[in-house]
Order: sequence, then structure tokens, then C-alpha cells
Amino acid sequence: MTNTAAMPARVTQPRPERLRRHRAKRPPLLVVIGLCVAVVAAAGYTAWTFFAPEGNGSPLVITEPGRLVADQTVERPIEVAADNVTIRAVVLNAGGSAALRIRPGVQGTVIEDTEIRCTTRETDGIVPGGYTALRVSTYGCREPYAQTAEAPAVIVESRHDGQPYGAQAMPPVVAAPTPGPSGVGAFGPAPSGSPSPSASRSPGSGPVTLPSSWPNERNTGVPAGTRLTNSGSLELKKDGQVVSGLNINGCVDVRAKNVTIRKSKINCTRSTYSIRTYDTTVNLVVEDVEINGGGQNSAAVCCGNYTLRRVNIHNVIDGPRLGSRVTIVDSWIHDLARASGSHNDALQTTGASNIVIRHNRLDTYKASTGDPFNACLMVGSTTGPQVSNLTFEDNYCNGGNYSINIRDDTNASNIVFRRNVFGRDFRYGVVARHNLPGVTWEASNVYFDNKQPVVTD
Repeated sequence: MTNTAAMPARVTQPRPERLRRHRAKRPPLLVVIGLCVAVVAAAGYTAWTFFAPEGNGSPLVITEPGRLVADQTVERPIEVAADNVTIRAVVLNAGGSAALRIRPGVQGTVIEDTEIRCTTRETDGIVPGGYTALRVSTYGCREPYAQTAEAPAVIVESRHDGQPYGAQAMPPVVAAPTPGPSGVGAFGPAPSGSPSPSASRSPGSGPVTLPSSWPNERNTGVPAGTRLTNSGSLELKKDGQVVSGLNINGCVDVRAKNVTIRKSKINCTRSTYSIRTYDTTVNLVVEDVEINGGGQNSAAVCCGNYTLRRVNIHNVIDGPRLGSRVTIVDSWIHDLARASGSHNDALQTTGASNIVIRHNRLDTYKASTGDPFNACLMVGSTTGPQVSNLTFEDNYCNGGNYSINIRDDTNASNIVFRRNVFGRDFRYGVVARHNLPGVTWEASNVYFDNKQPVVTD
């Protein structure tokens, strides 16, 4: 893929608003004297400066969910008491125990392009955690960026007293092409030794070359040369967030609408999923991303309402789980991880609708061990009433007990297979139960080596 310049993480936000002042009643004269508001017109916008009287630690409390505070100078502490608040391009000068405090239970706070100056050495910068700091600079603070195990912070391209802070002090990661597997079935050399006696798979057709237009280490995952910033696990709760250019040593939970994750690596070793969607997730897009499950993930992505584009998935027990409203295109799933009692599938659905799987490379067979695993695609309706409106087209698939394994008790409606090509490193056959009611298997599904239909009846 084309090399790109470094891209720090970005969070897209709604148009800025100004903090409004309400005058329901005439305040006491001392309050008017104590709180002076200077309004300065410059560069086509109004900048606000908030002053607090000497010795008065009264904070500026933000209580409106989703508020965007931008282009302001604040001369007293700030407390965030509502979800999904963004503080952008603010100069904060404050003393007391902390310059900027996130109240317990508050979620989705983002501080970006902001300068925080602690006026005493006993003042912390941002506390106690659960926020995202993007391009923030702190000065003179006792603890510039506090966080806890219960409320971790994401700190990206930020500084303290002029020096890169935390993970930013380490050299950035530069993405390189992911090495291809030691053997990828029909695409690589045959493994040394013989497969186990139980693996009575059909003989392969020998090494072949797959055209470069198919997904591979060069056109999936993070584009080579992209500079990545180190990050921990992410919980994305703000609608419209865009996360880009991260080396995520952890996992990602998405609970919002229209979130995008791009040009990033995810190295997740929890036993569930590298990327987890929830009932509140709508239209998640993951593109130009590499997912390494550390041999631990039960599935790379779960469960619905997402799109994967040019994603490189490996070292997982299962690839993506296919819930409803899922699209996977131009992606590469390979080198699955065998675990005790595992039933590995590159893709699996157990009951969902509106699924599109198009132009992917599904290398289920692992030549280095002679293991075909279970399936490129496993279809069943064990957790839902039906599998409906599933289109599987223009894919390459190699491996599996059956490459396409459809359970005999599947309640199917409008499941279509067309223009797919198959390798021969399966154990029993290309497809099981292709003629089940509700399944359409077209003659355009062919073997890769001779282009002959894999089903002739």
C-alpha cells in the first residue's frame, strides 16, 4: 500500500459552541466583582477569559452532555460533570488540587490542542482518569496526566514541561508489511513432514501464485511507512470518533455511532474479542488495520453493525463473528491459532441478516502444521431464528474440514454463493449442504487451479 506520513489519533467533533452565561437574577455585587469576564474579538471569533478571585478555588463546572468548550482562556479549575465533553484549544491556568478534574462515572471526555498551566507545585494536571488527551501540553504540574486501572487514559502526542510524555517519549512504531505465513496452503511451499493420520484431507495441487490483486501483506493492514503512536486499550463512546495512526497494545470496545478506526495495529490478548461492538454500536468502520489476537482471541471482531476494509487478521482462534449488518471486503484472514478443543473458522455466523462478504482471502489451511482447521465460513442459525440475506462473492478460500460448512439444521433465506475460487487443502470437501433450502450455489464457484465448478450436480 502507498506510504503515508504520520497520522496522530484524531477525534472528530461537532461545531464549537461558546459557554453561555445565564442571567435569571441579578447576582450580588461581590460576585460580579469576583468573576470578571473579558471578551476579546480576534481573528473573526470571540475569545473568553474567565477569572476567579484570589484564593477562591471555585471551579468552572461543565454539566451539559456533549458540550464543546473551545478557544478560551480559563483562570480557575475545570470540573467535567457530564458525558462526552470536549475541551479544545483552551488555555487553562489553575491551582488547587487539580487543574482539570473528571468527576467519577463521567465518560467520553476529550481534551485536545490544549495548554494546562498549574500555578502551584501541589496542583495536578488532569485527574483522575477516563479521558483522552490529544496534543495536550502541561506545565508545572505535580502529576500531569493521572489515570488508574479502573479509569485508564489515552494520551496521544502530548507533553509535560516541554518534553514528550509517557509512551510518546518512545520512538514511534513504523509499520512494515506483515510477513506472510510460513505456508499458506495453495500459495506456499508444502509443509515438511506429513499431516496427522486424522487429517485425511484432499491432496493439494501444489504451489501456485495468487495474483497480487488478491488481499495480501502489501495491500491489507497498516500502510507501510505509517508512523504509529503507542496506545493502550480504547473504549470509544463518542459518536463520530475517528481513531487513526495508533499502535494499540490492548483491545477496543465500541459503544457509539459512526466510529472509524483506521491505519492502526491492534495487539489484543484477551480471551474474548479484539474489537467488540455493543447494542449501541451503529456503522463502525475499520479500515487499513491489522489485528493480532495473540493466540488468545475467541474471535477477532464481534458481533454486528460493522464494516471491515483491507483488514489483516491473524493469530486469532476465530476470525470475525458475523452478526447483522456486517460487510467485510478486501481483507485477509490467515494463520489461525489452534487452542485446546477449538473449532476454528475464518468467518462464522450463528443467526443474523444483511451480511456481505466480498473479495477476501480466507486462508484457513495452515501449511506449517498441516492443519485445515474447520471452515472458511461456518453458517448456522443456532443463536438466532434465521440466517438471511447473506452474500458471499468473489472470495478466495482454502482449507477447512469443509471450506463452506452449512449446518443441516440451518434456517436459511437468500444465502448466495457466487464467483468464489477454492483451493484444495480441505479435509473432506469444498461445501457441505449447498442445496439446503434458502441457499443458492452458483456454477461460478470454481477451483482455483483448473477453474472448473466445484459442484457439478
